[in-house]
Amino acid sequence: MGELILIRHGETEWSRSGQHTSYTDLPLTELGERQARALVPVLAELGVGLTLVSPRLRARRTAELAGLRAPRVTPDLHEWEYGAYEGVTTVEIRRTRPEWDLWRDGVAPGPQDHPGESPSEVAARADRVLSEVGAAASRMGHDDIALVAHSHFLRVLTARYLGLPVTGGELFQLATGAVTRLGREHGKPVIKAMNVAIPKNMFEAAGC
Repeated sequence: MGELILIRHGETEWSRSGQHTSYTDLPLTELGERQARALVPVLAELGVGLTLVSPRLRARRTAELAGLRAPRVTPDLHEWEYGAYEGVTTVEIRRTRPEWDLWRDGVAPGPQDHPGESPSEVAARADRVLSEVGAAASRMGHDDIALVAHSHFLRVLTARYLGLPVTGGELFQLATGAVTRLGREHGKPVIKAMNVAIPKNMFEAAGC
């Protein structure tokens, strides 16, 4: 099996402002598009044989600009459904719930079509993706598999890959346009690189 390459989408207006964004289908900002293009030489050096991508526009556009070929839309890669906290910042939530913690408490119920997800529901979704990845890896040999998705979901997936509970996701951080590499050492799951983001001045100098 190759490595599992996790890519958070490029910047959007709400990721810049800190607003929770799950189903709201925002485009990348100009900076977000440059972040995605800057990934082209990084990913070209890896042996990505399969790309799975969230159905959200910001993730699909990132995969396209990063040069990932034939990405397969995978519904389970969507972001944590934030329910009533969609579009709301953590600072705003803690004005009425000062001890609120997403990883422990989940979200307040939202509208009927987007009620929100509990931590255990997100963990179950991450486990399904990892099962799909494992099945694909057994067919592909040593090719890497790329997942283009969202911050909180990829942090949960990292925790589950390492055998940690969903709350383990709070230990990791993912910047927009950042890459994480998960692999194995002596048969055990490990982080090979975490939250690697290309410095802004580097991709601006390259004209990305």
